[in-house]
Amino acid sequence: MALIIGNWKMNGLKAGLAEAKKVAEGAKPGDQLVICPPATLIMAMSEALAGSNVLLGGQDCHAKESGAHTGRVSAEMIADAGATYCIVGHSECRDELRDDDDVLAGKVEAILRAGLVPVFCVGESLETREAAKAESFVKGQLELVHGIADRVIVAYEPIWAIGTGKVPSTDDIAAMHQSMRDYLGEKTPLLYGGSVKPSNAAEILSVPHVGGALVGGASLKAEDFLGIARAA
Repeated sequence: MALIIGNWKMNGLKAGLAEAKKVAEGAKPGDQLVICPPATLIMAMSEALAGSNVLLGGQDCHAKESGAHTGRVSAEMIADAGATYCIVGHSECRDELRDDDDVLAGKVEAILRAGLVPVFCVGESLETREAAKAESFVKGQLELVHGIADRVIVAYEPIWAIGTGKVPSTDDIAAMHQSMRDYLGEKTPLLYGGSVKPSNAAEILSVPHVGGALVGGASLKAEDFLGIARAA
């Protein structure tokens, strides 16, 4: 069964709990569904979805357990609130927070230390893709988790496909996932992310080595999120 992770990004207030409950109510036995809401909603959502087979994740964390880091959230806090997973290395965080490899290494370590599963994001820019350097670029990003490949989930999200409605060809997705599989081995779950929606999910999820999806905007509506799960 495919793993479908919904990244709500900076969306969702208390009213959003109703949408999460709809996901839980519509989930079928055996579904592997994860919602990553804003940190402010993790605890309430954990309580609201208790007993369901929908798990929760954080969207990012600080590398430190605690301290003078105003406005930041630690992996321990995310776990304490009821999460099981935590996204790390999303292109929006790499860009807005200027997360480099040293910072990301600290975050991955913190996530594992807190008992969470890292969802490590990789992906190239359009310029890198057009220069025919996408696979080598992503392999460079994956060096950070190569030694712990059996303890992480990797999500390939080409930057140019996030929120744009553009999706790589299935041949390109297949080539990238084959490259990642060759580098990481057989134990690492590989996901695709970038403008995944119910209308294209079946095609994407049928690509060899694609074990699920990291979903952005389409995860905000239960009907769309469940539609992607049904396509798996």
